[in-house]
Amino acid sequence: MTLQQLKYFVTVAECKNITSAAEKLFISQPSLSAAIHNFEKEMGVTAFARTNKGIKITREGEELLSYARNLLEQADIMKDRFCKDTNRKPKLSVSCQHYSFAVNAFVDVVNKYDANEYNFILRETQTGEIIDDVANNNSEIGVLFLSRLFKKNDLVFEEIFEASPHIFISKNHPLASKDAVELDELKPYPYLVYEQGERNSFYFSEEFLSVLDMPKNIQVRDRATLFNLAIGLNGFTVSSGVIDKELNGEDIIAKPLNIDANMRIGLIKKKNIMLSRYALAYIEAIKKCVAID
Repeated sequence: MTLQQLKYFVTVAECKNITSAAEKLFISQPSLSAAIHNFEKEMGVTAFARTNKGIKITREGEELLSYARNLLEQADIMKDRFCKDTNRKPKLSVSCQHYSFAVNAFVDVVNKYDANEYNFILRETQTGEIIDDVANNNSEIGVLFLSRLFKKNDLVFEEIFEASPHIFISKNHPLASKDAVELDELKPYPYLVYEQGERNSFYFSEEFLSVLDMPKNIQVRDRATLFNLAIGLNGFTVSSGVIDKELNGEDIIAKPLNIDANMRIGLIKKKNIMLSRYALAYIEAIKKCVAID
């Protein structure tokens, strides 16, 4: 098995067509077909099902694809770490929950590694998609709050910081003048939470409180909508308390929630992998944004 074989396999899987993949790889179609056949034989799997309409990746092929992407990514990270090529294009992909500090840290990394060309990706998305992105090598790391530890797809969770729960509310909210807020004081107001799609359970929630604890609940998909509803409806959400006025404006404020518990916020990554310099810089930038030494 070679890196070239892995590249061929991943390209065919992404193109879903041998002819298109061959054109992208600048090789002949028969040569690519032979390379894929030899790769399947060497791995002992049937990675693609051939039909009159083209090719379709099999279940075995999907699993093999995840490993192939991981190996290619690790090879690329190793080259970036040790080779002296100053013309290499910086790249980083991060999936995260809706945290302003995650965006701030990303801005810091892009500014630090600014170049004539780069490829950076930041996805604010649902918890389940963050886990899938890292498991499938679509993102190098994920940033999230988890209500419980998990074991999936050879992923590990590493805590970045522990936060006391806060509520985010409008500066004009009836509770805005209080130094801290009690749970019962929040019940007259709408609880704003991020919708989690098919995996809309407490274990995948971004918020510390279960919607079952609150009589009024509104689910949203993005941070701008949540903050607009917080202002327009005197709603609230529960988060880490880390908020950036430059990104979110001065209309949203954080107040401590009087509750005997903490939020563990951290990153998920693949086990036993070497992170790129950009991922390491991103982690350090997050720690700086949340004032963690």
